[in-house]
Amino acid sequence: MSALIQLKNLTKQYGKKIVLKKINLDINQGEILGIIGMSGSGKTTLLNTLIGFLEPEEGDVLYKNKKQKKYTSIFKNSLKVRNRFGFATQVPSFYPRLTIAENLDHFGSLYNLKESARKKNIAKLLKMIGLESEKDKLAQELSGGMEKRLGIACSLVHSPDVLILDEPTANLDPVLREETWKLIKNIHKSGTTVIVASHLLEELEPVCQRIGILHNSSLIEVGTPDQLKGRYSKNEEIRLITSGKHDQIQKQMKQERYVKRIKKQDNTLIFYTPQPVKTLYRLLHLVDDLNEKIIGLEVSKPSLKEIFESIYQK
Repeated sequence: MSALIQLKNLTKQYGKKIVLKKINLDINQGEILGIIGMSGSGKTTLLNTLIGFLEPEEGDVLYKNKKQKKYTSIFKNSLKVRNRFGFATQVPSFYPRLTIAENLDHFGSLYNLKESARKKNIAKLLKMIGLESEKDKLAQELSGGMEKRLGIACSLVHSPDVLILDEPTANLDPVLREETWKLIKNIHKSGTTVIVASHLLEELEPVCQRIGILHNSSLIEVGTPDQLKGRYSKNEEIRLITSGKHDQIQKQMKQERYVKRIKKQDNTLIFYTPQPVKTLYRLLHLVDDLNEKIIGLEVSKPSLKEIFESIYQK
C-alpha cells in the first residue's frame, strides 16, 4: 500500500540549532500514527512543518492526490493541499466570545464551505463531540474537556482526510482523557487518518497502529508497539501482586542471575527477565515457601514507557 503522506529528508532549524534532521517517514492512509519524544524534541515543529505552517530548510512533504493518484508538495500547492488537513493545536484556537455553533460556522466559512454544507457538517460534529445541547453556549464558558472537543471539531468542520493533534489530552483529568481518546477513535473509524503527538505513552500504546520516536532531532524508530518492544527489549515483564513480604521476595529474587531488574509500585513487584519461565518457577516456589498469597500475576513485554525511558537514559 502506497503512503498517503511522505516526509522526505525533512530538516528544520532555528538559527544554528537543528530541530529536525533528515526526517523520512511514510504515513499510511487510515492509520493512527503516534509521535513521541521528550519535551523540546521537536514534536510540535514536526507537526507544523508537516502541515505546511513552517517551511523546512531542506526536504519536502508530499501528499497523494486521491483522484490523480500523484504526489503533490504541500509547500508548492499549499492552498489546495492544506484543505485536506485539520490541525488541533495543544491550546485550542477558537473564539471565546462566539458560541460553539458560531465557532464551527466561522471555521467552516474560512474553507469556503457553502452554508448548506456548513450546517450539515456542524450538526454531524455536534453529535460526534456530544455538545448538541450546548451549541449556544459561549466558548469562554466551556470546561477544559469541552474546550478540547470544540478545538478538535473546529479542525474537522471542512471534512479533512487527515487530522493532526498536538497533545490532545494535556492538562485533562483521567476521565476527560478517556473521553477524548474515545472521540479520536470514533473520528478514525469514519476513515480519517490521524497523526497525534503526545508524551503520554501509556495512552498512545493501545490506540496507535504505529509510533515514531523522536530523539536528538532524528526520527530514530517507527513501528507498531509490538515491533518497538521487540527491538528494544529482550526482557519480559512479570508483575506480581501479593498481600505482603515484598522486601523478602525482592531480596531473594535479586540473587537470581536471570533477573535483570526489580521495581516496586505500591503492592506490585515488577521483574524484568530474558527467561520468564525460569523466573516464574523460582518466584512461585519462593511465594509458596513464604506462605504468601498471590493476588495478581501477569507476564508481558515491558510497556512502551519503560522502553522509551531506557532509550533516553542511554
